[in-house]
Amino acid sequence: MIGPIAIRGAKPGMVLEVKLNDIVPGWYGHNWAGGIKNWQNNCLGLSNTERVPFDWELNSNTMTGSTKIGNRFFHVGLQPFMGVIGVAPVEPGIHSTPPPRYCGGNIDCKELVKGSSLFLPIAVDEALFSIGDGHALQGDGEVSGTAIECPMDHVDVTLIVRQDMNISLPRAKTPSGWITFGFDEDLNKAAALALNEMVQLMEEFFEIEKTAAVALASVAVDLRITQVVNGVKGVHAVLPHGSIR
Repeated sequence: MIGPIAIRGAKPGMVLEVKLNDIVPGWYGHNWAGGIKNWQNNCLGLSNTERVPFDWELNSNTMTGSTKIGNRFFHVGLQPFMGVIGVAPVEPGIHSTPPPRYCGGNIDCKELVKGSSLFLPIAVDEALFSIGDGHALQGDGEVSGTAIECPMDHVDVTLIVRQDMNISLPRAKTPSGWITFGFDEDLNKAAALALNEMVQLMEEFFEIEKTAAVALASVAVDLRITQVVNGVKGVHAVLPHGSIR
C-alpha cells in the first residue's frame, strides 16, 4: 500500500480523478481457497478444511499467467488492476482496510484497468490518497476471497483535483464504459445504490427524466457483483460506451 498522499488544493466537496495510465504486474502471484470461516465457505462446505494456496507465474509481455494443480497446468489471460484506490473518510478514528466506502478504498473492481479514470468524492483537506493491493486477474465476486494477488512492477497514475463534478460515491470511466458503485452489507442495498447512481448519471448525460433513464438502463446497463468477501459487498452498474446512441 502506498499512502496516504496529500494532494495540494484538495478540499471536501471536490472530486479526485485518478487516471490509471499504466499497470504492469510482477512475475509472480498467489491466491488461495478454503480454510476461513465466512459465508461463502460455509455455503460450499470449505470453512473447516485446510486453506489451499495456489502459486502463479505471470508474464507481463504476453499478459498470461499459469499455475500447476496436481499434474496439470492451468493458464489464464491477465487483466491487472489495483484493488485499493481511495481517499480518507471524514469520520474520526481508526478505519479497517477491507470494506470499501463512499470515498473508495478496497473496491476490488476488475474493470479499473489501464486507461480508466476513477472519480472519488473528497471528504478531508488534501484528500489523503492511497493505492495498493495489486491484482493480476479477478473474476466478479472474488469468490475465494482472493484474486491473483501480486506485486506490481510499474503503476503510473495522474491525480487531478476536479471542481466541476458533484458526486457522493465513486464512479469510473473505463475503456469499455461508465461505471457507478454501491457498497453495503446487504447486496440488495448495494445494488440499489449502484443503480441510483447510474440513473443519475444517465439523467445528466442524456438530459432526460428519471423514469426514462430507468427504462434505458433496463435495456443497456449491466448490474455486476464487484465482490462479496470484504464484509461490505460491492455492486457496480456498467453502461457500455456506444450502447445508447
